[in-house]
Amino acid sequence: MRFFDPHIHLTSRTTDDLEAMAAHGVRAVIEPAFWIGQPRTKAGSFVDYFASLIGWERFRASQFGIQHYCAIGMNSKEANNEALAEEVLELLPRFALKEGVVAVGEIGFDEITEAEERVYRHQVQFAIDHDMVVMVHSPHRDKKRGIVLSLEIATEMGLAMEKLVIDHNNEETVEDTLEAGAWAAFTIYPHTKMGSARMVEIVRTYGSERIIVDSSADWGVSDPLSVPKTARLMLDEGIDPALVEAVTWQNALDAYAQSGQIDVEALLAPPSVDQSQLYCDNSVLRGQEPRVG
Repeated sequence: MRFFDPHIHLTSRTTDDLEAMAAHGVRAVIEPAFWIGQPRTKAGSFVDYFASLIGWERFRASQFGIQHYCAIGMNSKEANNEALAEEVLELLPRFALKEGVVAVGEIGFDEITEAEERVYRHQVQFAIDHDMVVMVHSPHRDKKRGIVLSLEIATEMGLAMEKLVIDHNNEETVEDTLEAGAWAAFTIYPHTKMGSARMVEIVRTYGSERIIVDSSADWGVSDPLSVPKTARLMLDEGIDPALVEAVTWQNALDAYAQSGQIDVEALLAPPSVDQSQLYCDNSVLRGQEPRVG
């Protein structure tokens, strides 16, 4: 099977992870902009980070046959630094309209503050103005309220629900998201958010329509193979293979291909790898023989 992991923070992962992902059938990924683990203090650090998402990380994934897309946005956690957030929002047009950017994201709520709402509304309006998909981060605490508020604001502002992906859903929020007409994405973490076994029951209960599985693997304890592992468990538990393919490949493709940034025909072709290539004079190799083909 081939897999699409539409939420993974590859800047935090190693080339070993990329090799393992490719070996397990991960063919495409989306890397949304988010918090790097500690607060950033200057807008310039966002400039370099955004540039790496559309540049180096895209190149690095390609060296293992993985097509890399990204989402650009001001994350909810750092939106509470209001002076910095204003500067970062001014950068949005500079990066969010670049090749390979499939969404504005991940944006939304963390502590559910007024500052976060202002930043969320600004970016939703940007997405509406440029006919873009929105990827929403939902809070770790008070998740249901954060998701309901994200949905209500997007609806009030006139964002088409088929352009809205709500991530980090769970059993408490899935019906709100699906009933609103948005895409319901689920983050498979080893010990929090949503486990593979629970994901099996979600698909058994709700089917596959507008449901997406991702890993959100980052700098913490997380698993870049969550999508193929969850697919394997679904098959072992008797879930229809067509449903498994939908939630681990096709739905993500359908949601984010709305961006016009995904060459579906090329993505369906066998991956081409050329590890003799360099990016800013850098190679992913350290003395190994380049793989080409």
